[in-house]
Order: sequence, then structure tokens, then C-alpha cells
Amino acid sequence: MAKPNYAFEKRQKELAKKQKKQEKLQQRQGAVGHEAAEDTTTQVGQDDAAAAAVTPTAD
Repeated sequence: MAKPNYAFEKRQKELAKKQKKQEKLQQRQGAVGHEAAEDTTTQVGQDDAAAAAVTPTAD
């Protein structure tokens, strides 16, 4: 009977953990980046509206 290869099992478990951690990190960065992009878009829209209201018209 073959003896169990505990080192292989441990390495596979560690790799799975590392991959899962990396995926979570990417999801968090994507979510944070997405929120930041929405905030920037909102601010630009507000700045344009404020600039249009302040811009003097030629008489």
C-alpha cells in the first residue's frame, strides 16, 4: 500500500489558500476602484454645473 504524501497535500492546501486570498484582494480593489470612479464622475458633473452657473454671459 502507498503511503500518504502529506507534504503534497499541505502544499496544495497552501496554494489554494493563496489563490483565494489573491482573488479576494482583487475583488476588493475592483470594488474600491469602482466606487472611486463613481465619486470622480459625480464630482466632475457637479463642477460643470457650478461652472456654468458662474460663467458670465456676454452682454
